[in-house]
Amino acid sequence: VQLQASGGGLVQAGGSLRLSCAVSGITFRDYAMSWFRQAPGKEREFVATIRWSAYSTRYADSVKGRFTISRDNAKNTVYLQMNSLRPEDTAVYYCGTDTYWGQGTQVTVSS
Repeated sequence: VQLQASGGGLVQAGGSLRLSCAVSGITFRDYAMSWFRQAPGKEREFVATIRWSAYSTRYADSVKGRFTISRDNAKNTVYLQMNSLRPEDTAVYYCGTDTYWGQGTQVTVSS
């Protein structure tokens, strides 16, 4: 099973980034997919999740209205569109299921 996150980078506050997570080795459409993040010195925290149907999503209060999770079951890929980024969004972002997790991608937001 492989989950490859990409799309991170350095952006100014107020900017946008779109993260992607390509998944292989599982029947993608059978799994709810989530994004978590971990800032330096902090615990990993939930960001967003999307169920297989893509019609059911849930967000952390800290990102609600700014981030959008989506998925393309034909491409085995989950996305996280991040708008109005803030310095406190700086973290390593990870995608995963309840069982499998990939390596993260670094997001740095400068003030």
